[in-house]
Amino acid sequence: MYGKATCTIVIVLFLIVAYSIYIGTVDLRPYFFPLLQSPPGPSSSCLTDHPLRVYMYDLPRKFHVGMLDSRSSDVMPLTAENFPSWPSNSGIKRQHSVEYWLMASLFGDSSDGEEREAVRVLDPDFADAFFVPFFSSLSFNTHGKNMTDPETEVDRQLQVELMEFLWKSKYWQRSGGRDHVIPMTHPNAFRFLRQQEGIIRVKLEKMLSGYDDVHFERSVATTKNIKASTQGMRSSKFCLHPAGDTPSSCRLFDAIVSHCVPVIVSDKIELPFEDEIDYSEFSVFFSVKEALQPDSLVNELRRFPKERWVEMWGRLKNISHHYEFQHPTRKDDAVNMLWKQIKNKLPQIRLAVHRNRRLKVPDWWQ
Repeated sequence: MYGKATCTIVIVLFLIVAYSIYIGTVDLRPYFFPLLQSPPGPSSSCLTDHPLRVYMYDLPRKFHVGMLDSRSSDVMPLTAENFPSWPSNSGIKRQHSVEYWLMASLFGDSSDGEEREAVRVLDPDFADAFFVPFFSSLSFNTHGKNMTDPETEVDRQLQVELMEFLWKSKYWQRSGGRDHVIPMTHPNAFRFLRQQEGIIRVKLEKMLSGYDDVHFERSVATTKNIKASTQGMRSSKFCLHPAGDTPSSCRLFDAIVSHCVPVIVSDKIELPFEDEIDYSEFSVFFSVKEALQPDSLVNELRRFPKERWVEMWGRLKNISHHYEFQHPTRKDDAVNMLWKQIKNKLPQIRLAVHRNRRLKVPDWWQ
């Protein structure tokens, strides 16, 4: 048993490289939209009658578990028996550990009797999806997390090496990378090869600073401050979730597992598992424009019906397990929910691949 971690940013950027990676001024579109002629392989069978079949690339440990233990060697292959536990003293790094839990799940088995959403296959020709075991968030936190450290070059080089490897893979080339999964949960993960978002937190902080019944605190993410923040969420009725470095942030998921009704302020947020979970049953939503109107947000929450809040609070207790990571995985926990979401995306991915094989003008239909 590896223990449990709450899901902070659980949005896996599924195939993010297929539309937002850039390196300087080089146009990478030819890599991502090749007009390929190879016929679909055995993985084209119906996805509903079996767990998602995932092929995991065999990458050197420097791309994944080597960041947990610098003494880790590539001599012995990784197995379920020697796969390392997530370190108990990892601190803030734990909130960006989705990539670790997904990889760990592919070393698991079904001995606990729980149905698994994804199973590992060793033959890539029989895979429905391809998992790229690169700990992109941990790489940022490990190699120069202040963004100006000389060690930051290590993070950049890992990203470059990874993409050079993938571009040579016939399975990447076959789909243009569309059926490949690369988790990026930290806002600065893979930052050399993808774009970033805006921030509205400062404006909200200024607006809400004068209210006695609103607690808005800025602090460094230390063990002590995380504990205080958790206690504050658990004793609050509503927890504010403004967009962070990206449209989503860890505050949303911290609120959910703390059973504090989230107040989501974001115009472009993509919510995890939304095809199965109705967030309106336990969350309150404001557009950025609505939230920045003086007194609007606070007055709206003060008038919020008590009965409705109790319903939302009860719903939070019933769905919070969807946002917890653990190994071995459990039915409908965050790991299995993520694999299920990926499985649901694959039919559209295959539609895009097949269309691009016959199009003379790529992407006219998107």
